[in-house]
Amino acid sequence: MNFSKNTITAITSLFILLYLATLIFFLRDGSHRVGGDSNMTSSSGQSNATITIHTNVQNNIYGNSDVETTITNNMTSNTDYDIRNDIDNLAEGNGESNFSNTIDNQFEGKAEGTLSNSLKNYLNGSGGYGLDNNVLNNLGVNVDVKVTNDVGNETNGRKNDGGGGNNGEGNEGGQKPTPELVWGIDSASETTEDLYACVRENFGDPEVFGRYLITRDGVSRGLTAEQVDLIQSKGDYILPIYNNFSDATGFENGVNQANAAIKGANDLGVPEGVALFADIEPTYPVDSEFIRGWFETMASSKYESGIYGIFDPDRALYKAYNQAAERNGNLLKENYIWTASPNVGITTQAEAPDFAPEAPDNSLALGWQYGIDAEACNIDTNLFDGDLLEVLWKP
Repeated sequence: MNFSKNTITAITSLFILLYLATLIFFLRDGSHRVGGDSNMTSSSGQSNATITIHTNVQNNIYGNSDVETTITNNMTSNTDYDIRNDIDNLAEGNGESNFSNTIDNQFEGKAEGTLSNSLKNYLNGSGGYGLDNNVLNNLGVNVDVKVTNDVGNETNGRKNDGGGGNNGEGNEGGQKPTPELVWGIDSASETTEDLYACVRENFGDPEVFGRYLITRDGVSRGLTAEQVDLIQSKGDYILPIYNNFSDATGFENGVNQANAAIKGANDLGVPEGVALFADIEPTYPVDSEFIRGWFETMASSKYESGIYGIFDPDRALYKAYNQAAERNGNLLKENYIWTASPNVGITTQAEAPDFAPEAPDNSLALGWQYGIDAEACNIDTNLFDGDLLEVLWKP
């Protein structure tokens, strides 16, 4: 059959158009794709991812404050959750404070996982406090989340369950959180209401009060039962100091001084487990044997061992302590150090320096008398690691 050149061209063009149309159709059809189905999201939007959120808020109040804390979680995606919300309020001193605590959790979509809410108020001062606790968990119909609420209030060591919230539980077995640092004072003067008023007016509200166990004429006034009651009525811990010696040399001398301190503590009613601090002043001669005698006697008693002094690396006390530790390695692990080095000067509570005590390496240096001989009130100012509170005389 004979076709003209134009006819052949027309037929060829028609086939090309049909091919292009077919190719465009397949490219536009969403049901055709290249490759596998890995990492594809299903039509329901469900994902294998887990969202972890841990929120912790701690408010430490020592004066007059109104504190409002709100934690809000608004979860709308379809996923797995691990969410923990913690609010801890610690109130000390004699201020007037109000706490408004709100935890608001909103879950929509198809969610699974765990939700834990903890709301604790520790009111350990002698002031007035107002509390408003609110926990709201709004869980949608497709939400499968295990919820735990722990809401509790503790006042001066006496637990009182309280607060609001869905599935709320009490604070049974709850422990007061240990603060990282606390501010405190020590004084050789008799503890009176006037002394407290002077300290609060000029410096701040101490949580630790260092006081002497036994009167030393011309040097320091010892504690009495009345002074103990006054200090503890303020919610303060007592750091007991023993200073009835002026020579810190010799093993037997260390033993004898420790026994005298133990007797003084027993007579005053200091409870078991409290650390008694030997006051080794910079003018005293000192050696490692005295330190060992003191420590080993205390370690075998119902009390803990503590030593106060200027633990400057150039001082004899520093060197004697390291020598004692070479003879008895338990000294580094069990004896508490309250150091007066370095001395950066008296400050108010609000202007206290960063915690930077000097002491032998690897020792339990948990106390720092950073300023001495305040012009007002006859006090020294201190910072203490919160762990030291475990071995002080609790209010």
